[in-house]
Amino acid sequence: MPLLPDWLLPGRPDPLGATWDGLGINFAVFSAHATQVDLCVFDAAGRREVARLPMPECTDEVFHGYLPEARPGLIYGYRAHGPYRPREGHRFNPHKLLLDPYGKQMAGTLRWTDALFGHRIGAPRGDLSFDRRDSAAAMPKSVVVDDTFNWGDDRPPQVPWDQTVIYEAHLRGLTVQRDDLLPRERGTFAALADPRIIEHLQRLGITAVELLPVHAFLQDRFLVERQLRNYWGYSTLSYFTPEPAYLSTGGLDEIRVAIRRLHAAGIEVILDVVYNHTCEAGETGPTLSWRGLDNASYYRLTPGDERHHIDDTGCGNTVNLSHPRVLQMVMDSLRYWATAFRVDGFRFDLASTLGRETDGFDAGSGFFDAIRQDPVLSRLKLIAEPWDIGPGGYQLGRNPPGFSEWNDRFRDGLRRFWRGDSGLRPELAARLSGSGELFDHRRRRPWASVNFVAAHDGFTLQDLVSYTERRNEANGEENRDGHGANFSANWGVEGPTHDPAILAGREQVKRAMLLTLFAAHGTPMLLAGDEFGRSQQGNNNAYCQDNPVSWLDWSMAEAPAGSALLRFVARATALRRRLATLRSPVFLHGRTEPWPGIADTAWFDEAGDPLMEEDWHDAEARLLALRRATAGGASDQVEVTLLLVNGTAAAHRFRLPEPALAWSLALDSARPDDAEQPIAGSEVTVSGRSVQLLVALLSTKDRPA
Repeated sequence: MPLLPDWLLPGRPDPLGATWDGLGINFAVFSAHATQVDLCVFDAAGRREVARLPMPECTDEVFHGYLPEARPGLIYGYRAHGPYRPREGHRFNPHKLLLDPYGKQMAGTLRWTDALFGHRIGAPRGDLSFDRRDSAAAMPKSVVVDDTFNWGDDRPPQVPWDQTVIYEAHLRGLTVQRDDLLPRERGTFAALADPRIIEHLQRLGITAVELLPVHAFLQDRFLVERQLRNYWGYSTLSYFTPEPAYLSTGGLDEIRVAIRRLHAAGIEVILDVVYNHTCEAGETGPTLSWRGLDNASYYRLTPGDERHHIDDTGCGNTVNLSHPRVLQMVMDSLRYWATAFRVDGFRFDLASTLGRETDGFDAGSGFFDAIRQDPVLSRLKLIAEPWDIGPGGYQLGRNPPGFSEWNDRFRDGLRRFWRGDSGLRPELAARLSGSGELFDHRRRRPWASVNFVAAHDGFTLQDLVSYTERRNEANGEENRDGHGANFSANWGVEGPTHDPAILAGREQVKRAMLLTLFAAHGTPMLLAGDEFGRSQQGNNNAYCQDNPVSWLDWSMAEAPAGSALLRFVARATALRRRLATLRSPVFLHGRTEPWPGIADTAWFDEAGDPLMEEDWHDAEARLLALRRATAGGASDQVEVTLLLVNGTAAAHRFRLPEPALAWSLALDSARPDDAEQPIAGSEVTVSGRSVQLLVALLSTKDRPA
């Protein structure tokens, strides 16, 4: 480390964070209530504090200073002075080293000790008395970075929403068991960039990878004490810093190389981001960054008793996006990832929390308005998880235009239909139609519905057909955690089996659910590993299982059942790319006729007769035919598809609806390896618990006058 001055120049209040200008580094950090903020500089190992420099200026509640001669790689943290009055929401304690909320890289790891807490651990319950132990030795530190990178001819794929197929994956779990990768690269961005991973995604027809949180996150103390690990990463330690464990080299360019290679393959990258809460938990949590810099500004506190945090997230605290500087931090973080790393979109965890104002959820909240007007962020793919545990937290279909939403109605409706529940035919029809009753307003499009059968939170597809009850004992919570209503069925025996009939039945139901997913209007999302039958052994809340329970076992993709399912998924996504009727960019209501006598969408029973109003009220009806029509890929064609759904256990004959067309069978979930073939006659047999997709192409030259 070069010899640095033992003082700071005034510097500038913007931009926030540590910014190298080629001659030195400007430091700027927000705190509305601190009386003084010190910059703490550490040696190259990050162990010894070599300088403690008070910030010389504070402008508009931003403390700032400039350190001449300093360069990228400098390791630092902050200490904040101010009132320690917990009942008023103030938790300043200069004995606690604090991460820079805008820090972009991290040195060292957190080591759990009572010194990390601003209050005295072991005091009587409710006592938040001041703790004077220094926390620096147990804390990671922020590192100054240089973000320059040669992007060459990189171009974001900008895949249209109606052509998007999302693959939700955990960065570590995706590749940590790939024996054909270098050991140090497994589970990192370097592995994501490997041609073999990219080729797999291309084979599946994936256009976007949605990664579980890659922001630096905390290994929570209660998990460490149980000898478990925070696997999912929904416990953010820094909104600008990548998780160090996900970098095989330790350098940020590893992320950029991965994204550039994915872009070259036509694949976008979407990040799951957690701006609703932080890892500092409730009022008895540790003091690591935001709490020590300005607890009363960064968090929503209970009015009249500001010692307590409002907990709309179930994680102890709620980030206060009503504060302009906190909202700025979130927006700056999003823009940083969008520009410095060129990510293509974001999935917002617990988005209802982000949109909640004083009077409740508001689709015109400051958070939503800030993103929608932003010239960079508004052009990206934006996905909301439309719920939280706060008041009025379930907001499916109520997020603003420009956002798509995870549709749990699709997930639960499909699971229940294919399980055999009664009265689900109308529900299935609504989900196949893009959930228009939820999203067809304010000029929103079908892609606003992100459709999925399984996601990281819950059963995998394999476990949906293998377990009736969750098996979460390994989480150490006596199997009380995780969803209780999974709408699953084991089809004969709980868990693994060697019974060939049960195994065949499970595979048939999985294929039926997958073909329903890819034939539905909206944006399909596939959980990583579902394409070859990954199981979590019945664990539907594997957030703390950083082990083979959660990791993808790639040998399954080579096994007969796994490779067969993988081929089926690839065929289904290829059909979705080819057939415009499966991915309509607009909601269809049966009001137009692309061909005389053939509406853009129509519903029939197994006899080929149009469904009447009373037919939809038949609770035991589990047979359905959906015909769609649209102008085909060629200018002189009209494309017509017919989806035949048999939700019963027995095979059924379906009469093809009038007018008679030259149908071809494109894909049958019961006979997945059959080639496309013409249909002879006016009837087809659909096996039990299966789906058939039929296609007919009409030439406009033959259109009746």
